[in-house]
Amino acid sequence: MNRTYDNLTDIRARKEELGKQVKEKRDKIGALWTTLSTPKKANTKGEMIATIIANSITAFDAFMLVRKLMTQYGSLFTHRKRK
Repeated sequence: MNRTYDNLTDIRARKEELGKQVKEKRDKIGALWTTLSTPKKANTKGEMIATIIANSITAFDAFMLVRKLMTQYGSLFTHRKRK
C-alpha cells in the first residue's frame, strides 16, 4: 500500500483520513473497555456469592504475584547502599 503524494493537499487529506480512522478505533476500544471493566449485576444471591469469591481469588492471586516478583526482583526497586 505504497501511496505517492504529489502535493501538500494530498498529505493533508491522508492525515484527516487517518485521524478519522484512529478516532473510530479509539471509540471502539473505549466502548469495549467499558463493557469489560463494568461489573455485572448479579441476578441471584448465588451469582453474587460466586462473584465475591471470584474477586477474592483474583485479589489474592494478584497479591501473591506481586509478593513473588518483589522477592525475586525487589532489589531493582530499592535504593539501599551496599556496605
